Amino acid sequence: MKQKNYPIYKTTFIDDMRALVEEAAENFPDKTAISFKESPNDKEVKKISFPQWRDDVRNLGTALISKGFREKNIALIGENSYGWCCSFFAIMACGSVVVPVDKDLAVEDIRGIIDATACEAIIFGKTAESKLTEMLAGDFPKSVGTMVAISNRCGLEKEQLGKVELLTLSNLEAEGATLFEGGDRSYYDYKIDPRKLASIVYTSGTTGKGKGVMLSQANIGLDMTLGMYNFDITRKTLHVLPPHHTFGSTVNYVGHLAQGCEVYISSGLKYVSDEIREQQPTHLILVPAFLEVMNKKIWSSARQSHKEGLLKAMMGFSNFLRNCGIDIRRKLFKSVLAAFGGKLELIICGGAKLDEDIIHTFDSLGITILNGYGITECSPLISANRNLYQKAGSVGTPILACRVRIDNPDENGEGEICVKGPNVMLGYFNDPEATAAAFDKDGFFRTGDYGRLDEEGWIYITGRKKNLIILSNGKNVYPEEIEAEIQKVEGVSEVVVYAGESRVQKGKITIVAEIFPDADLLKAKGITDPQTYVEDAVKKINEKMPPFKAVKTVKLRDTEFQKNTSRKIVRYTIDKTVD
Repeated sequence: MKQKNYPIYKTTFIDDMRALVEEAAENFPDKTAISFKESPNDKEVKKISFPQWRDDVRNLGTALISKGFREKNIALIGENSYGWCCSFFAIMACGSVVVPVDKDLAVEDIRGIIDATACEAIIFGKTAESKLTEMLAGDFPKSVGTMVAISNRCGLEKEQLGKVELLTLSNLEAEGATLFEGGDRSYYDYKIDPRKLASIVYTSGTTGKGKGVMLSQANIGLDMTLGMYNFDITRKTLHVLPPHHTFGSTVNYVGHLAQGCEVYISSGLKYVSDEIREQQPTHLILVPAFLEVMNKKIWSSARQSHKEGLLKAMMGFSNFLRNCGIDIRRKLFKSVLAAFGGKLELIICGGAKLDEDIIHTFDSLGITILNGYGITECSPLISANRNLYQKAGSVGTPILACRVRIDNPDENGEGEICVKGPNVMLGYFNDPEATAAAFDKDGFFRTGDYGRLDEEGWIYITGRKKNLIILSNGKNVYPEEIEAEIQKVEGVSEVVVYAGESRVQKGKITIVAEIFPDADLLKAKGITDPQTYVEDAVKKINEKMPPFKAVKTVKLRDTEFQKNTSRKIVRYTIDKTVD
């Protein structure tokens, strides 16, 4: 579906997080803001209205101020929950700095982040308790004097805490409510400076150790204000992404709640499929890994019921009718769409390269996929396709007020993508050298991604700078380009392409494709020799590539690649030596 230069959508201007919460309560007084289950097996769904959410954030903010936590750094660690969401907004709304921490990091990494940012309090969920217990028994961050449990069923004992004070979120909110009802207006009296440091987000670091990205409320708010002009989001979404990441917190919470969208909080990855069917979201915010799984389930189900050929034929027939102006996708594929709740019509995807075949599959079924591009340092959204205008292979046009240029482009117009705009970070926390290196002389942020712009300003991602393979003849090879082709081979579950070094001939470099095969699918296809099958498929791909891009070695592995919590493969952990 294409419609050039159609008007931008109506959106809500976000001044700061406190104003967002207040205005949402005024604009959507009768709507549900957040819904969730107290326990995954509960039948009852708890629904929080926008006014109730406003009151809970305000009460928590008031209590934090009364405890001396204004203009302090506060760590927020744990699973996605209503308490996590309220804490995220309350910390910033009362003038402090939120430090979202990945609960799945190793204990020493969690301790390192809290130490480095000198957090004076930790707000934590149940899933973080075991790691905090380990920290309490060893080298606990000296700056922390208070811990706040999001759950009332906290397992920490007083004898474990030493001098650290333990509070619960519910008690803090109750204290804040009493203070507010008694005339305490400290929460509202404070003048927020939206350009001050408000959040320190540590990057996921797929190619090395993460850095602390400093974002202001203006960075976060304007990124969503300017980004949401591009999207016509629907009434209800399901939040499945890690909340500590900007895609999960900024897009799912800040962007959606400002627009009056209901956000259902998932109970965890293993419940997602059932939740989508039960909660019937009308759109989703996902990373490619989720979409790849959904796509495989569609075709696996069709294959198991011996209807794969029929599904392909129906999709072809449906696309023919659409070219004639007849759209019956929602009726024709009703049984397929039922697996996604029956109401899903839109998926906004970002975080990594997405196979165009997946976009075409979902489009043929009646679900629009809007591929976008973002990075933590840009709060995160940089560009996106639009509801009624998409370009195949592109990650869209830049959001309003965001300037994008290509640094040192080659003969194909490809170079490093550089960005300048109100969404770009303040810098890296306590790392002036890394900050200086991240910006060019004109103040453009160097993303570390390679790509190009077409004549209309649409962005195409080529690959990641750190993944780039530079051959001895000076030729550049973007592994992501080859990976996208190999990923299309039936039976390939995951693939990473890299420059491998021979164990026998030191210094000899060869292009390697390391693959985690889908053993069940290969078995179903009657393939008894996966190595030969994959090598033959790669040879055919090589024939379509320039000779210098040819994969010379194919390695099969028995386990999935290690991933971070954003489901991105952690490349630097891969052994790149070959026989």
